[in-house]
Amino acid sequence: MIDYAARRARMVERQLRRRGIADERVLAAMGEVPREAFLPARRRHQAYSDQALPIGSEQTISQPWIVAAICQALALRGSERVLEVGTGSGYSAAVLARLAAEVVSVERHAELAAAARETLEALAVGNVEVLVGDGSRGVPARAPFDAIAVHAAAPAPPPPLLAQLADGGRLVVPVADDSVEILTLLRREGSELESTSLGPCRFVPLIGEEGY
Repeated sequence: MIDYAARRARMVERQLRRRGIADERVLAAMGEVPREAFLPARRRHQAYSDQALPIGSEQTISQPWIVAAICQALALRGSERVLEVGTGSGYSAAVLARLAAEVVSVERHAELAAAARETLEALAVGNVEVLVGDGSRGVPARAPFDAIAVHAAAPAPPPPLLAQLADGGRLVVPVADDSVEILTLLRREGSELESTSLGPCRFVPLIGEEGY
């Protein structure tokens, strides 16, 4: 039998805390969410490896450090409404659900969205709504959002997502420039946007009207 709890604790200490993740709320959330539950059975033994893993439909579950880095950059304190673009397995949504009041997650693959809903329900995660659609356009009817996490690389920050960001809100998106992808934090202050590079990353492309 695999001791997933022990592996999860090692992941938090070795992959996250030692590599710069300092937000204790993020570390606690990552230590609580069972990553193995979001993987196909044949992949569960790899749940706490330091890498992205395939989940079907040519999509992946992100490397744990990437999930933690995005959550840390969003600086969530518990009362926020969060938009997630790219539900995938639902793992990141489950982590976000422990950090914010409400998560609206959009996935373009209906089969992945259905599987994510099932897993989240099984884990009694009740503050995540998974929608099927073009996440690059956001969810205007639910805007504004205090934070937006994009789990796919875009040629530029999608304008509809910027428009749906609340004053003081944070958007994290991988921006592709030639062959390099940079995880980027954008913070809205009134009509101004402040951009900060968080470092290189690797994601599947953002497919949609405001992506590829």
